[in-house]
Amino acid sequence: MRKILTLAAVSVALVSCDRDTDPQGPSLDELYGDFSVLQDFEVTRNTVNFASGQNLHFTARFSKTVDWEIHIVGETSGAEKIFTGKSKVVDAENALWNGTTTNLPMFKREACMAYITVPEEGYGDTIPQINVDSVRVTTGFVIADFESGMNPGWNSFAQSGADMSWNIVQADSAAEKEHYFDMGGEVNFDYLIGLIDFPASAYNEALFPLNPNPDQVYFNVFLYKPAGITNEIVLFQFREDENENGIYNQNNEDMYSLELKGLDVGWQMISIRYSDMVALVNGQPADPAGNGVHEPDKLLQVSVLFLADPSSGYSQTWMDNLIFTENQAFQP
Repeated sequence: MRKILTLAAVSVALVSCDRDTDPQGPSLDELYGDFSVLQDFEVTRNTVNFASGQNLHFTARFSKTVDWEIHIVGETSGAEKIFTGKSKVVDAENALWNGTTTNLPMFKREACMAYITVPEEGYGDTIPQINVDSVRVTTGFVIADFESGMNPGWNSFAQSGADMSWNIVQADSAAEKEHYFDMGGEVNFDYLIGLIDFPASAYNEALFPLNPNPDQVYFNVFLYKPAGITNEIVLFQFREDENENGIYNQNNEDMYSLELKGLDVGWQMISIRYSDMVALVNGQPADPAGNGVHEPDKLLQVSVLFLADPSSGYSQTWMDNLIFTENQAFQP
């Protein structure tokens, strides 16, 4: 019996030693072997209706683990969705497209092309056409997307400057859908080039219908700076009606602000949580005039002011898709 137990113990030890020497993770051949394509780059559908909940994904298979990239590009909008991964397999787990965008503008109803690259191996392949029949549905309270012209309840003002552009533009280059607002001009006698007020009353509301928790409310906007512009100042103001009498009083009610300078060239999304907004006086943080409590459910009016130093010459910025979202920033 003692011999049997001893032999059993030795056998267990040998098995344990064998298990300890098994390779963990990818084999050396999988990492450093010759590269080949085992399954071509393909897409699960060539026409997709994102509005109805459809999506698509890409597939490919390689002989070893590689770093790969997939780019989807809108032929009309120039929108771009990018997937990246490090794997042997491309599938629904790492390349599922639900209509979202990586680089603005957002996708439109349009034809797209997709391509995959494995830079380290010099490999690439293309799917020449994927048709987007309808774009994904987004959620939030839309302040302005300029698709229906100027809301008669808004208040718009532009200075009498030089080369003024203070109007809605229809173009494929719009960040969202088909229209954006062009703010531009040279005003050598004032910082203000133009402004738009968006009161809650323009939406048949006494106050903006927002969550009372300022940590759960996000303000989002798409802005575009043309190349060569360096003097843009975009100022958003958020006036609260703390006593809910339908009037904002600058002496005893809060106004929070978001001032933006030094934008990147091209379209970009700006998002800020309501609780992170600050009161500003002449561009500097200051104590709020009211109770100092962020109360998005008491928001009476949103305003945008386009500004530039009057000695700095012409300035311009485009604006699109002003929207409040809940619990997270807008997902383009």
